[in-house]
Amino acid sequence: MILLAYFASLLIGLSLGLLGGGGSILTLPVLVYLFGVGTVEATAYSLFIVGATALASIVPKAKAGHVDVRTAFWFGLPSVVAVYLTRAYVMPWIPDPIWTGDGWALSKSTGLMLLFAVLMLAAARGMIVGRKPAKAEAEAQQPMGSAAKIGVVLAEGAGIGVLTGLVGAGGGFLIIPALVLVTGLEMKVAVGTSLTIIAAKSLIGFTGDLGHLELDWALLLSVTAVAICGMVIGTLLSKRVASAPLQKAFGWFVLAMGLFILSREFFV
Repeated sequence: MILLAYFASLLIGLSLGLLGGGGSILTLPVLVYLFGVGTVEATAYSLFIVGATALASIVPKAKAGHVDVRTAFWFGLPSVVAVYLTRAYVMPWIPDPIWTGDGWALSKSTGLMLLFAVLMLAAARGMIVGRKPAKAEAEAQQPMGSAAKIGVVLAEGAGIGVLTGLVGAGGGFLIIPALVLVTGLEMKVAVGTSLTIIAAKSLIGFTGDLGHLELDWALLLSVTAVAICGMVIGTLLSKRVASAPLQKAFGWFVLAMGLFILSREFFV
């Protein structure tokens, strides 16, 4: 089981390197179901693993001119604040169980996994269906400096920050479409900018857990190291492999994982 767990950790980084996102959606189920980490602790571990892996991938993206610093700031600032506040104050405040009635209780762990499964289904749909270029061009006409566009970017950044804080996913599957549709960034630049935002908000958000969670640093650092190795391999392979069919195939895999989590949390 431990070998399977570390192989899955390699896939997290591999998908990030190949597709520029999506790998973080696997981190929570890998930690919970394969490594046996508690759900609340796993959301914190996920933030560190995803943040560190994204950070390691930023340098080559920046050298290639695929990071828009201004957009990363406007989108990342509210996201960083939101994810930190969520981890430091909202997560400890959520009761356990969340709800009870008629002899049945919804535990905090189950509630978080169900929310995560819903996000996985949304991510899978985006990967399988893809985006509509015509719609993207129509919604990206306003310049980034306009007050309306900055307001939308701030709001979306804060919203994604809250979701990231709750489930520990980097949110690239939400950030990249938002950057393309709202700011009009070209896809490669959106990917690099997204990774910059993910690294900042995930690692800073992780610090919000340090005061109230006991962490297994040996496990955390070993999984992170394997994921970074996968990211390096994926980055090298991405230069030789077309990403579009891989993204769609990965989307179907994420869909299956989301349905598995829903069925497991409801019926097991």
